Amino acid sequence: MIYVRINEILKEKKKTKYWFIKNMEGGYQSLSHLMDNITTGIKFETLEKMCIVLDCEPGDIIVRKKSIRKKVNKNE
Repeated sequence: MIYVRINEILKEKKKTKYWFIKNMEGGYQSLSHLMDNITTGIKFETLEKMCIVLDCEPGDIIVRKKSIRKKVNKNE
């Protein structure tokens, strides 16, 4: 699963969601969905702007969380 770490970065930098959305100059709903990981895509321009606003690299924002998969027994 691909995970967006905006909330964690904001906590580390002691910044608020309001601060982030204001500095991103984007739509509240779109950025809120991005922060809540309920989005299916992100434009490179948005990612670059997030890196500038948060003073970080793309790899700090987007990470891959390993999901635990259950093994399915075909004999059951």
